[in-house]
Amino acid sequence: MKKYFFSSILFLLCSLSLFAQTSIETPKKEIPQGWHLQDRQDSGYAGISLEKAYAFLKGQQRKSQPVVVAVIDSGIDTLHEDLRNVLWTNLKEIPGNGKDDDKNGYIDDIHGWNFLGGKDGRNVEKDSYEAARVYHRFKSEYENIDPLVVKFNKESFYLYNMWVRSKQEITGEKKGNGAEMLMMKRAYNNLLKSDSLLRKSLGRDTFKGKDLSDYKPEQSDVKKARSALYNLMFNNDALETSNIEFLQEFGDYIRSMEQKEEAGNKAPENYRGDIVKDNYQDFSDRYYGNNDIMATAKSALHGTHVSGIIAASRNNNKGSDGVADNVKIMTLRAVPDGDEHDKDIALAIRYAVDNGAQIINMSFGKGYSPEKKWVDEAVAYAAQKGVLLVHAAGNDAKNLDTTFNYPAPLPIEGERAENWITVGASGDPSTGGFTASFSNYGKNEVDVFAPGVKIYAPVPGGNSYQFLQGTSMASPVVAGVAALLLEYFPTLSARQLKMVIEQSSVALADSVRNPGTGEKVLLSELCKTGGIVNAYEAVKLAATIKGERKLPASPVKPGPKPAAIPAKKTKGF
Repeated sequence: MKKYFFSSILFLLCSLSLFAQTSIETPKKEIPQGWHLQDRQDSGYAGISLEKAYAFLKGQQRKSQPVVVAVIDSGIDTLHEDLRNVLWTNLKEIPGNGKDDDKNGYIDDIHGWNFLGGKDGRNVEKDSYEAARVYHRFKSEYENIDPLVVKFNKESFYLYNMWVRSKQEITGEKKGNGAEMLMMKRAYNNLLKSDSLLRKSLGRDTFKGKDLSDYKPEQSDVKKARSALYNLMFNNDALETSNIEFLQEFGDYIRSMEQKEEAGNKAPENYRGDIVKDNYQDFSDRYYGNNDIMATAKSALHGTHVSGIIAASRNNNKGSDGVADNVKIMTLRAVPDGDEHDKDIALAIRYAVDNGAQIINMSFGKGYSPEKKWVDEAVAYAAQKGVLLVHAAGNDAKNLDTTFNYPAPLPIEGERAENWITVGASGDPSTGGFTASFSNYGKNEVDVFAPGVKIYAPVPGGNSYQFLQGTSMASPVVAGVAALLLEYFPTLSARQLKMVIEQSSVALADSVRNPGTGEKVLLSELCKTGGIVNAYEAVKLAATIKGERKLPASPVKPGPKPAAIPAKKTKGF
């Protein structure tokens, strides 16, 4: 869950030295707030034609019904001016009385639940990476076995292969490059020097990236310092961010790389377990956590931004507009700074379904999933109850047809989930092209692309807003379109919502850049539909379809508890 894409611009970092002979001023065009909602024919920006969609619905005199969208993420700023009126509220719970009034196992879950919390009020913010957790957890079981001799069942074979991949990443040739780390550290130290010079020259310790746009210092060393920091902040769409916050994020990124480098010799700390204190291997031990769905402003940044893309109050002359106009956001905090845990994700999906969510947005992902069975069962449960899952494809410029990204719609055993949409990130030609340079892709594994570059939406603290980017931002655009469809066409099933969104996507005649190879290809080579989501085309198509969903949509009873997965996975060999 990276806020910025430092690793993707290493080449830029290496050239941004205080001693560089030339500066690098990027020619990229500034893009307007809310471009992702606009219509390409009307404005020139390749957005989702949202106003045309609303005009069509108004012309048909359709009335909306409220839709609950669950956001499984890092938390939310519940007091933000553009979000406080769109929060889902559990009407069966009495706020602040310390009791589980609705008997669902979660005390005072007024707007959702925090699966990263402790009963003592503490919250998990930083966590380890799943590759390291998998490597050290299964090392004693798998290190000395001969896969040609041992007999595997499907689940144990999946786990063994996952451990082999983790070993390669942690200790082998896939481990981070020492020279790259050295260059990153050198660039970071140079940026700290640049920041120090700029503070002295500007006469203040705090400034935003945009403050450097028209700043023209006379001293040569300050000119280079300004160019170094401004270019990096511009290329990360961080001009609204302060120098202090941006450099702190960069430092955190360096430390996370160091943590990965150390993982081969040292098992990761149990950040989550020390606070949550559940029996992780027992799935029936599920009523842990607390109701602090924000935790801190820093931790809630990602989830606040994602929620705002879906449902920020529309037409209130504040900040930004969400995609959907009659949505309640249910917040499920399960994504730390690090890799999420499968148990938290599986329980968050089940909580969402059991408490009436009709759409679930999942803007997170990782390359390993040791308790995938739990997540698979939760996805199947959501499918049984008609709930649509929307998932971000990831930000590594990788082909998901040949690499790994979890959670995923294909279970260890069984059929591919039909209530699942995987979303890649599109952009605009003015920002570098129709495909985001960082987006994962896959002709078979990615369903559709949606705007995910420089998306303006709420962030925590002082009713603030920022441009952020990632497939994390593209996924809620699709979740918002799905919610819009369900508001005005409430009998559509999850399967039909998926079909409408995909079949109404707008294909591109132009070739686009493959994020992984740089080659020019058709978008149909990068995703199943070969298209970009379009709200106007979606509502037009939905108007022609007879729905399947039974009305009214209501919360459902909890499903059966799946069997716990034991810590040892050697049975079946």
